[in-house]
Amino acid sequence: MCKSLIHASAAISRLSDPDTIFLDGSWTFPAGPQDGADGYIPGARPFDIDTVKDTANPLPHMLPTAPEFTRHARKLGINGASKLIVYDRFGLFSAARVWWMFRVMGHENVAVLDGGLPAWIAASGPVADRPASSWTDGDFEAALMPDRLADRDSVIAAVESGRSQILDSRGKARFAARIPEPRPDMRGGHMPGARNLPYTTLLTPEGKLRVEETLFTRAGFDPDRPAITSCGSGVTACIVSLALDCLGYDSAVYDGSWSEWGSCPDTEIETGRAAP
Repeated sequence: MCKSLIHASAAISRLSDPDTIFLDGSWTFPAGPQDGADGYIPGARPFDIDTVKDTANPLPHMLPTAPEFTRHARKLGINGASKLIVYDRFGLFSAARVWWMFRVMGHENVAVLDGGLPAWIAASGPVADRPASSWTDGDFEAALMPDRLADRDSVIAAVESGRSQILDSRGKARFAARIPEPRPDMRGGHMPGARNLPYTTLLTPEGKLRVEETLFTRAGFDPDRPAITSCGSGVTACIVSLALDCLGYDSAVYDGSWSEWGSCPDTEIETGRAAP
């Protein structure tokens, strides 16, 4: 088991640990998962990726600045020594995004609850009707880790040079532009040279992470080249980065993802299946 994942039984044993903070990072959108478990892990604090974001950027839930992230984290009572466990009610969907946000802001002691709230309930973990609502402000201090973040320019450089590889976690039909994008006025297709690794292939039917390197090699992943993960809006790309982390590989998440690339008139796109 990698340090970025925690089983429900181990997470349950941490309920009484004063340094452990559970974060409910549940988020979805109309085309995402809708059926999730009800309730909250007792004492869990809500972390909304549509609140903790760059509010000046028109793209969805983009990463805020380090000072702004610091402000949000402190208001959630998070300290530099806090041991964070992040989950969502769908199994594994948006929790990986919260995990990555803390990692890119320099906080290493953060793990995703494998299987989320459904796994917690299946392991007989207690459930509350509401999240926590009061706590003392923390002393968290964000320190941006730029090697874990990719922007449009770095992706363009990766496309032009071929030094880095791009793993796109959208479904095959969207990747190949066989169906329209769910967001209006957005071109379909993928970045030149990108490989398609739908995030759903990395999940079990129970919503747990499949940490299997063969899933990456089948998609054309090269372990000797730096990896950039991408998706529709920077959420499910983090599932791919989480799996890579568990396999011992570093990666950077393209925060703007296809929401940015597909809406730019001057970015190159390809359609159809990725070249072998």
